[in-house]
Amino acid sequence: MDIQSSHKPHLNTDFASWAKSPLSHPNGNECVEVAFSDNAVGMRDSRKPDGAVLVFDHAEWDAFVAAVESGFFRRQ
Repeated sequence: MDIQSSHKPHLNTDFASWAKSPLSHPNGNECVEVAFSDNAVGMRDSRKPDGAVLVFDHAEWDAFVAAVESGFFRRQ
């Protein structure tokens, strides 16, 4: 997979191992997958593993996870 990192060229986008939640439906392929490098996190659609990858630095990822854990994205 060729990941273009024109906006953040300093990030290592060599993601060796992709993972999805253990809570994912075992027969479905409708999940978000994540992978980590030494200074970046990649996120992709498991249905399109050769498609677009969102790339975040670790601080951005940590802020996202903290927002999820705080309930920031909960539906009202």
